[in-house]
Amino acid sequence: MAKKFLYLVATIIVLILAGALALTLFSAEITRFVMVPDSEFTPQEPLERNAYEDPSLWYSRPGIGTSDPARWQPAYAPETAVPSGVSEDAKARVVSTTDQPDFAVFFVHPTSYRSTANWNAPLGETDDPDAAEADKFARIFLRGMASPFNAASEIWAPRYRQATMGAFLTDGPEGGQALDAAYADVREAFRYFLDSVGEETPIVLAGHSQGALHLIRLLAEDVQGSPAAERLVAAYVIGWPISLEHDLPAMGVPACATANQTGCVLSWSSFAAPADPSAVLETYAASTGLDGEVRGTSEILCTNPITGRIGGSAPANRNLGTLKPDESLADGELVPGAVPATCEDRGLLMIGSPPEMGALVLPGNNYHVYDIPLFWANTKIDVARRVQAFAGEGAGGDTAN
Repeated sequence: MAKKFLYLVATIIVLILAGALALTLFSAEITRFVMVPDSEFTPQEPLERNAYEDPSLWYSRPGIGTSDPARWQPAYAPETAVPSGVSEDAKARVVSTTDQPDFAVFFVHPTSYRSTANWNAPLGETDDPDAAEADKFARIFLRGMASPFNAASEIWAPRYRQATMGAFLTDGPEGGQALDAAYADVREAFRYFLDSVGEETPIVLAGHSQGALHLIRLLAEDVQGSPAAERLVAAYVIGWPISLEHDLPAMGVPACATANQTGCVLSWSSFAAPADPSAVLETYAASTGLDGEVRGTSEILCTNPITGRIGGSAPANRNLGTLKPDESLADGELVPGAVPATCEDRGLLMIGSPPEMGALVLPGNNYHVYDIPLFWANTKIDVARRVQAFAGEGAGGDTAN
């Protein structure tokens, strides 16, 4: 019996090692096999023009109250202090959600649907356990990523028939069709958002990953040249690469070159050292920009989230607070001075040695899931400063002062 047991253990070890080797050599192929639906794409019926009148189609909107995930305000870890060179006033502004000109935020959450049964997540009541999981993680993502905008008078974050994760891992037409269907919902939600907020209210657009991809298209197709463009404080298009040559001109908004600029776009994608962004850069190089041309090696927009400017470097002691999640991902504390930020030549944001953020770090030290939490406090101050500049009050200074 003991001998058989040893053989069993040896067999398991061999299988584990073989699996690890296969994952190393064929990780992309395995991921596609596991994550990409093998069914045909089912066209999605367009939503009715007034569909988003239904409060249940919003994760965040006025009137939800304390259960609104975007309204969460994390606290500073009790054992930490503000780094030297950062004023207590800056820390106070991070935790404050008052004393701010009115503005409204439209936030599009990232991919939380992983099912291979459908190309798009269902919308509305369903018994699908994959949809229930997607709903749970969408709320968690909003709690960590939309909450830096919680000083807004209104935050609107729609449910939408998001494309499943596998849509990003296939060259087949189904992936693009799923993203088109998702975008149609986002566009309809945005139209309702504009109809609902005051005509003079400044607006902020924000989104991450798939949400950022939809915002890029929204800026190019719906915002550019419209009255909404005149009300745009800034667009936080984070976790999706924007080509300065092939995307930005078609979006109709410039990059935010200074910390007080308004009517502009910010974007970054975070990697720790040693970084291996080859998979991201290869996909980017082969993709088509908004101008119809291949993006290739064109420069990627990199906003430094600590300074609020294009490019450059900022030390960790100017980072007002990284939102470090707990094991549940649904809670966390702000830790100041946790990571620096440097925009390198390829347009990626380098954050130094890998910080302990949790289990969702992607291969290559890609901190994609944590793009916003890494710079939670600086993002909140950045929004406040641009809103004040838009209102003509002008806060002056930069993010960490």
